[in-house]
Amino acid sequence: MSIRQEFDTWATDGRDKGMEDRHWHTAKHALARMPVEPGDTILDLGTGSGYAVRALRETKCAGRTYGLDGSPEMARNARDYTDSLDSGYVVGDFDDLPFADNSVDHVWTMEAFYYAKDPHNTLREVARVLKPGGTFYCAVNYYEENVHSHHWQDNITVEMTRWTREQYRDAFHEAGLSVAAQDHIGDFDVEIPDEDAFPYEGFDTREDMVERYRELGTLLTVGVAH
Repeated sequence: MSIRQEFDTWATDGRDKGMEDRHWHTAKHALARMPVEPGDTILDLGTGSGYAVRALRETKCAGRTYGLDGSPEMARNARDYTDSLDSGYVVGDFDDLPFADNSVDHVWTMEAFYYAKDPHNTLREVARVLKPGGTFYCAVNYYEENVHSHHWQDNITVEMTRWTREQYRDAFHEAGLSVAAQDHIGDFDVEIPDEDAFPYEGFDTREDMVERYRELGTLLTVGVAH
């Protein structure tokens, strides 16, 4: 099944809002860090329900904002959820971004980068469309050090890329993006029950669940265009 088919199904089933709710736990902290100035142009890769686009307009007065998704149904839903005429949603491919060179101030992606068919080329595309000094905020929960995420590939037909922290850094550098920061954002919104409740939601022990959400959480890598 293609990315389009997979996520068209998710959007039709209403799972886009479920993803928004889960991602927001850590996305809100990463989005707050973005150095967005009023009027800046923002691109959201794998926009899903478009929540990041809406949040940056509401909290940072971003200018023109674009949400790109490989799923027409996701893009259609995001458009329906958004009131602003300055927010546009496009169906596109991570490997061939439909934007001019040096045309975007900041790029954001949450839980979508690892779906890129050629992640190295996607990074080159991000570097191409960013203005000098523009930033790329790349947030993922599926990565090598998060052993609790490794089984996710079994639940989806689309091939996913699972990199280490170091591989993210190296790939950013190879694409011409300086790595300004890389850290973990813990999820403190998920409630973790007492020890006697385990096994619980796929976790054998409470320690495993604490590690997954509080310690590993979301891996955020921040790149800056030259």
